[in-house]
Amino acid sequence: MSDAAIEAIAPASVNGVAIGAEAIREESLLYQDEPDAIDSARRALAIRELLRQRAVALGIVGAEAELDDAAVDALIAREVSVPVPTEADCQRYYDGHPAQFRRNEIVYAGHILFAVTGGGALAPVRHQAEQTLRRLLAEPEAFETTAREMSNCPSAGVGGSLGQLLRGDSVPEFEQAIFDGEALGVLPGLVRTRFGFHIVRVERRVPGETVPFDEARAEIARFLGERVRHKAIQQYIAILAAQASIVGVQLGEADGPLVQ
Repeated sequence: MSDAAIEAIAPASVNGVAIGAEAIREESLLYQDEPDAIDSARRALAIRELLRQRAVALGIVGAEAELDDAAVDALIAREVSVPVPTEADCQRYYDGHPAQFRRNEIVYAGHILFAVTGGGALAPVRHQAEQTLRRLLAEPEAFETTAREMSNCPSAGVGGSLGQLLRGDSVPEFEQAIFDGEALGVLPGLVRTRFGFHIVRVERRVPGETVPFDEARAEIARFLGERVRHKAIQQYIAILAAQASIVGVQLGEADGPLVQ
């Protein structure tokens, strides 16, 4: 990034502590898969500074210390109450998401990938993918030919076919699209992953077998616990942000790497 480009990055501040353009630029290198790497970096640094200042105020770290993972954990443990999922919570989730609790489930699927490269504009790629999807919903028999012509995945050479897929074989967004439903054929919506936009065709399903609740309970409790913790930390940061003087970035229901 040129000096002029760095200078064009709007700085931010938290209670008078500046977050400069160079720091934002360096942080943005961690967010190249995000639609706006600079904005994501600015938000992440603001959240970090907000938490650091709170940790200093509570005596968890010294005034000049940086915020490390141990300090974040100590701060959250002290200030954020996270409810523990009950047996009823776990059972309710299990009953409400039967597709997630199957094993040896197989989906035969194919896709057409419209890749998004780091720093590339999203809108033209999405527009092309949407236009192609509309055409394939009207002409599903053209899927393989279109995959060979347009897909940015090596599977283009075999008409977009990915063969048989098990849970865990693909990224979460793609897995959810093909496993958490019963639809066959070209799916009616694009699937967005870190790789880009996918047009997906489900060719066949092998249903597998249901995992008993007793086997799934521990994993459900872990998942629900993490989800509740994530939300509680978001709300905690939103409260801190409302009490702070923040310039150059909007946090609100804040999200970022320290909220994971």
